[in-house]
Amino acid sequence: MPYRALVRLPGVGPQAVFGFLSQLTQQVAPVGMVLVVQAATGSLALAGTCAAAFSVGAGAARPVQGRLIDRRGARAVLATTAFLHVAALIALVAGAAAGWPVWAYVVLAGVAGAGLPPISVSMRVEWGRRAADAGRTAVYSLVYLVQELAMLVGPLLFGLVIAVASSSLALGVVAVATGAGTLAFSRALRVGGAAPVREGGRVFGDRGMFVLLAVVFLLGGTIGALQVGAPALAAARDVPAAAGLLVAALSLGGIAGAAGYGARTWASSPGARLVGLMLVLGVVLAPLAVAGSLPVFWMVLFAGGLVLNPALTTSSLLVDRFAPGAQGEAFGWLSTAVGMGAAAGSGVAGVAGQRFGESAPFLVGAGSALLGALLAALLLTRDRAR
Repeated sequence: MPYRALVRLPGVGPQAVFGFLSQLTQQVAPVGMVLVVQAATGSLALAGTCAAAFSVGAGAARPVQGRLIDRRGARAVLATTAFLHVAALIALVAGAAAGWPVWAYVVLAGVAGAGLPPISVSMRVEWGRRAADAGRTAVYSLVYLVQELAMLVGPLLFGLVIAVASSSLALGVVAVATGAGTLAFSRALRVGGAAPVREGGRVFGDRGMFVLLAVVFLLGGTIGALQVGAPALAAARDVPAAAGLLVAALSLGGIAGAAGYGARTWASSPGARLVGLMLVLGVVLAPLAVAGSLPVFWMVLFAGGLVLNPALTTSSLLVDRFAPGAQGEAFGWLSTAVGMGAAAGSGVAGVAGQRFGESAPFLVGAGSALLGALLAALLLTRDRAR
């Protein structure tokens, strides 16, 4: 299904726009909480704990949200999570101004994470129901394209508001925009939306789902390692301002990769494609360990982004195969696996960078992708064509 035909389906165009607005805090919330809490308490450790609580809350809630979407449809889940997410962020800002107890910040951060609206999960479920199997590559590519754009624009908007006001006001503004976008997205689902149907499928009825989650965990590990490696490299070269450009290279590559991957029809099976994409990702990133100039780093990271989002899209296609009838919950587990993998990858990359130098995080990222390719080759490409 070409993108043009996809966005012409009733409601899909507005849903994509509102879905973009709904995901602005996905990158902004952890950064905003760190700035607000550190300014209020003077403790970077507490600020980091709040960011961690946000991530843990989001990761734990995604499968639960997905199961509710499977059983009751997306609209009720979106309305509830929007309220929780925005209320918790606004309360955190208010609490920082009023000097609330330390524990309150951590609790509110966890609630904000648990209430992060499951926009991408809702998109994949609702749009996937309306597309034939051959069109789901475009559907899932568009989902990641919208998400990547929000993750790129959100921090820019956040920084702009900080420049003219404060981090507290900036976090509040982006939170309100996210809440309004989520409610509008929920309302837009009424147009052309499929009725929720629980087909009785089980998320882990096929052992391939366990393997897929392990592969996606390793893919997340690559993402986490790159998120540590880029700023560490910029700092080591005494150009910390370049960190934003390096991270942006990965996002821009992801946008281009998602757009191109969904624009064509693929004859190969999703399992075979996932192996190839993970292998290419690892091979592309490996030269970062010996690259010299920052422009070369930028180009390699952009090339890595070209492959990264198609790998995530292909993982979503395999969810349709391994967990039919329970896609919402399965997509939730997929999001959790990516988040947990990114956290693990960040931790390992940080230790490696401290011990072995600025290039080590990139080797961690490349190695994680290659290990994912090996795992996918061993267990995902066995005769699973149906």
